[in-house]
Amino acid sequence: METTVDTGLLDGLLWNVIKAAIVLVIGWIVAGGISGLVRRRVNAAENVDNTLGNFVASVLKWVILLIVLVAVLGIFGIEATSLVAMLGAATLAIGLALQGTLSDLAAGFMLILFRPYKIGQYVDIGGTAGTVVDLNLFVTELATPDNVQIIMPNGQAWGSVITNFSHHDTRRVDLVFGIDYGDDATKAMEIILAQAKADDRVLADPEPWVRVTNLGDSSVDLTARIWCQAADYWDLKFAMTKNVKEAFDKDGVSIPYPHTVEIRKEG
Repeated sequence: METTVDTGLLDGLLWNVIKAAIVLVIGWIVAGGISGLVRRRVNAAENVDNTLGNFVASVLKWVILLIVLVAVLGIFGIEATSLVAMLGAATLAIGLALQGTLSDLAAGFMLILFRPYKIGQYVDIGGTAGTVVDLNLFVTELATPDNVQIIMPNGQAWGSVITNFSHHDTRRVDLVFGIDYGDDATKAMEIILAQAKADDRVLADPEPWVRVTNLGDSSVDLTARIWCQAADYWDLKFAMTKNVKEAFDKDGVSIPYPHTVEIRKEG
């Protein structure tokens, strides 16, 4: 028994596959181009930060790709109404299969609505710290200080404790210096204050503050609290540590090594 193949049907199917591939490629390029254009236009606005521009561009790209998918299905004779009916019948299965993805999508909208962080800010999300590089529909991208990429699902980010180190314009720098019990604490405090006031990055308001905060096993601990612009935090912290150490050396204030004093009683 011989099986005959309808060459016309095969030719039609092949032609539909070619058309679908062309539509997919063009749609992907158009979606990327339009979303990129929107991102640049929105981010160029003075009153709009990059977080919103990137998020809107991401939403627009996925909407265009969805339209492209409907067009591709139309090439194969699947009507949009039939597609909606199919999706409606499979809503439960899709919801169960994609519940994590849908959760990330919903969390993405919540993040863009409440804005706990923006692109360019340094944050700690549930114990993972880094600079926010991107926030789109499904994930938040961070870059660690040593330039390691971290991709975090939005659902995980929204459900975690978020610490935003860049939210406020100013930050307080806390420094602890230990001096020997035989040194003059008042003199050491004056040295620290002088170094703070000599640095232009230290804000006059709130005023720099130095106090004796602890009598340790090997040292008298002096705590300095100074305020600066958030962008100057680390540079100021490192500079003050170095400058106070050098000033202590110059003025004869010693920073003791941990040691134990043994006292023997004769009896």
